[in-house]
Amino acid sequence: MRYWLMKSEPTCFSLDDLEHSPGQTAPWDGVRNFQARNLLRDETKAGDRVLFYHSSCSEPAIVGLAEVVRGGYPDHTAQDSRSDHYDPKATPANPIWYMVDVKFRMRLPRPLTRQDLAGHPVLAGMAVMQRGSRLSVQPVTADEWRAVLVLAGIDVS
Repeated sequence: MRYWLMKSEPTCFSLDDLEHSPGQTAPWDGVRNFQARNLLRDETKAGDRVLFYHSSCSEPAIVGLAEVVRGGYPDHTAQDSRSDHYDPKATPANPIWYMVDVKFRMRLPRPLTRQDLAGHPVLAGMAVMQRGSRLSVQPVTADEWRAVLVLAGIDVS
């Protein structure tokens, strides 16, 4: 099992949207960065855990937990000309872009802001805290995962 931080703008797709999706499950689609695509396609597997992070908002923060329930598969939105994520180079034979399905697990008791993360010795070094880090899918270490849960007041025993 691996751990990930997945960033989404809450005006585009929020933790509330995931929680209210059918079966509390939705595709994590629209990723249009090759490094993030490779992580989704090659490394993200069912059973992996996810920190859901709201980005590009008044107070970016880790707001909840999710689980990958389906590993990487072609992102069909890239082939839909009506989609905001359309890519005319993507075809069924060469899909280019990939997505995973994630399931809502829980809302954190309180959002963990960048200030919260920066003040923690383990979390200050997370990829999301690095200057210029814009990747929407980022690996998280087991120590970082556990530290987030502890900081959020979630029992990890």
